[in-house]
Amino acid sequence: MEQLDRILKTVSDFVWGPPLLILLLGTHIYLTIRLRFIQVHLGKAIRLSVTRTGEGRGDISQFGALTTALAATIGTGNIVGVATAIAAGGPGAVLWLWLTGVFGIATKYAEAVLSVKYRVTTKSGAMAGGPMYVLERGMKCRWLGLVFAFLTTVAAFGIGNMVQANSVSSMVRATFGVPQGSIAGVTIQGITGVIMTVLTAVVILGGIKSIAAWCERLVPFMAIFFVIGAIILLVLRYETIPETIRLIVASAFTGQAAAGGFLGATIMEAARYGIARGLFSNESGLGSAPIVAAAAQTKNPVRQALVSSTGTFWDTVVVCAMTGLVIVNSGQWMQGHDGAALTHAAFEDIAYVGSIILTVSLLTFVFSTILGWSYYGEKAAEYLLGPRATQPYRWLWVAAVMVGSLSIPRAVWSFADIANALMALPNVVSLLVLSPVVVRETRKYLWQGDINAAEIPDPPPAAAQV
Repeated sequence: MEQLDRILKTVSDFVWGPPLLILLLGTHIYLTIRLRFIQVHLGKAIRLSVTRTGEGRGDISQFGALTTALAATIGTGNIVGVATAIAAGGPGAVLWLWLTGVFGIATKYAEAVLSVKYRVTTKSGAMAGGPMYVLERGMKCRWLGLVFAFLTTVAAFGIGNMVQANSVSSMVRATFGVPQGSIAGVTIQGITGVIMTVLTAVVILGGIKSIAAWCERLVPFMAIFFVIGAIILLVLRYETIPETIRLIVASAFTGQAAAGGFLGATIMEAARYGIARGLFSNESGLGSAPIVAAAAQTKNPVRQALVSSTGTFWDTVVVCAMTGLVIVNSGQWMQGHDGAALTHAAFEDIAYVGSIILTVSLLTFVFSTILGWSYYGEKAAEYLLGPRATQPYRWLWVAAVMVGSLSIPRAVWSFADIANALMALPNVVSLLVLSPVVVRETRKYLWQGDINAAEIPDPPPAAAQV
């Protein structure tokens, strides 16, 4: 088993290495330029995201689709992942992480345009879409759609379910100071697992409308709570904020010399770890969020795409940036802590306040990730096996929460991590090949047309000349 763990860890490190990071970041930059810096429409996108009336065909509101996607996206990566980047790449990693969010807005937008455009209505009347349908209907490559759906199903059970459930139960056990492997430790993890399993069942067995309804309430609360908490921590150390910002910007382009227990980092290390954690956190280009975007009530693909693009803004440009500022401003990054330990040290540096912020945020972030990813995995399973797979999949998902709460082999994390990275490959291919379609739709509804216009069908292909 240890040998398998090492092999999977090696493969995981390879697939999340420079080639994939360059591909994803390059796609972000290419689409940003191709779409005339779609980021300038962010204000309009945020206003559209809170619109709840007269939105068009779909299963859930635009806001519900956004919050469900954010539920899956905002997770432990926003807290522990940022600390990991700083521990390895220094303060400069925060700026590179932030930049991936800025450019990633264009990719998240393009994904949603294609997913809404190529979505289908199932026999039950529900909407279904995502990269698998884009690959099948837009690129005429059903086999690639099947590959993407399989990888999504695997990644969902690992990263979106068991790993998340295990992190919550382990945190609760550690909070009570109970050693791993003891009878009391197993009991606490079991109780935590039962509570999470029941809560998960109550939400997801009702389908996407139930998931979206819960996410509409939970996501704004957890995001606002965390951001306000982070602001409080920064205000308590306000005098060092200007120097913190200067340090982040300067070390992003000069590297960071050794300081305290920190061993130092080069420009390349700052960029590598910042970009990697940013991409992993906001999932722009991985193809997960467009699955729920396709279920949104929207008048046309561009309208929902603008709303979806704000997900990357909130996840990385706001939440991850606030985490990075708190950690660097605390000075704890110089003490030689690793990712998780650094997060705890930075937030618990302020007695009571920091501990409460961290605990509540982790609990809500993790539970919301379980809810959001349940829909991604369900739609992927439906694409592979048909509608009959939906209800069994939901019950398997609920059971997996309990299993993950008690224990999870490291191999599960690595295998799911690999599947999560490989999801990006067919998705990015579709984004690049079909980028002219994204541009055409954007011109039709945003640059030259009305963003509130009903969807205009494409003209039929011209008849072949004899």
